[in-house]
Amino acid sequence: RETMDLFFAPESWLFTVAVLLLLAIAILEGLALLIGLSLSGLLDHLLPDAAHGIEGVSDSWLGWLHIGKVPILVLLVILLTAFAVIGYTINSVIHGGFGFYPPAPVSAVAAFLGALPVVRMSGAAIARLIPRDETTAVSFDSLVGRMAVVVSGTARAGYPAEARVKNLHGQTLYVRVEPEGSDLAFGAGESVLLIRQIAGSRFLAIPNPRPDIL
Repeated sequence: RETMDLFFAPESWLFTVAVLLLLAIAILEGLALLIGLSLSGLLDHLLPDAAHGIEGVSDSWLGWLHIGKVPILVLLVILLTAFAVIGYTINSVIHGGFGFYPPAPVSAVAAFLGALPVVRMSGAAIARLIPRDETTAVSFDSLVGRMAVVVSGTARAGYPAEARVKNLHGQTLYVRVEPEGSDLAFGAGESVLLIRQIAGSRFLAIPNPRPDIL
């Protein structure tokens, strides 16, 4: 009875929504796999466009949460799970000790802030388990001057798309590219020349001037 009251209390509705989202993700991922798609892959491809707006802050936070090293869907599941568990725990403890639930915004903010370190620590652990192509330490700035191929999305000025590039060791890396000019756009399958590193794995590019070599 108390557990049901906790789940359906108005002050817990955000945490119940998080649980419902987890169930929805599980169903959608299962359906996507049945038709040969991947919800995780789709989210990974959409992320660069969604995060373009706050370059410095965005890159810093994305790196801190290990986005780009761990599939987005995995991190989202961890975030929702931690958010719900921490939120229910806060409400349960306060209700048990004082006889009332804290306001929803208070417990939601506390749960979200508590969930972020969980995502970071879990992401770090998972990232160490994921085999990666980049086994040789190569800085991203060394990729300037190399050819890349856009693999998903459409790159426009301020809206990068994911591209595949080989480093000097022949290993495949994935970067984000956007055209140098506002009148340019690169679609999936187009080859481009990386001309300048903007920040992290984000580059300015121009159309491949030598399509015969790529």
